[in-house]
Amino acid sequence: MEEIGHLVGSLEDLIRRDGVIVVTGILALEALGAPLPGETLLIFSAIMVGHGDMSLPSLLICAWAGSVLGDNIGYLVGRTLGRTAVTRHGAKIGLTEPRFDAVEAVFARYGGATVMFARFVNVLRQLNGIVAGTLGMDWRRFLFFNALGAALWVTVWVFAALYLSEHLSVIVGMAHHIGRAGGALVVVALIVAAALAAWRIHRGK
Repeated sequence: MEEIGHLVGSLEDLIRRDGVIVVTGILALEALGAPLPGETLLIFSAIMVGHGDMSLPSLLICAWAGSVLGDNIGYLVGRTLGRTAVTRHGAKIGLTEPRFDAVEAVFARYGGATVMFARFVNVLRQLNGIVAGTLGMDWRRFLFFNALGAALWVTVWVFAALYLSEHLSVIVGMAHHIGRAGGALVVVALIVAAALAAWRIHRGK
């Protein structure tokens, strides 16, 4: 918990000092495989927008641009160096061969849709561009799906954080009203829904 608090404080200081420049840079580095907290960054930035400390259009554009830029640099790296070189040198920062195997399997099964929705999945988000490059995916096709996926990802996280921050008091009031029993029922319902979804995915394999 102490490490999380330190990370949160560092992010807040960086964003308050340098604004959207930090958002652009961190999201670009995360898209290149660096283990950085992209969603957390967007949430804090959205909260700053809600407080009037950052421009919403600037956040949306710069977050999108950083995500697309990082993925396209990753694509170039993967296309130029190839899988063997990337896994050999990338293992130092977590780009291991088993991770590549897992991402490549997803690419083989879902194709272009993987690029579009990769940003919503942790490991796929970091290796999306690099793996697309090593597999030799057409760059124009990759750019289209990647730009669309980045736009969806940024929009969902920013507006979700804005909504929750604006309605936090209402949510807390509802939680207090339904009490522990109601909260337990919600948790159980979510667990059941997740289990059913996992069962359907497993059955479809």
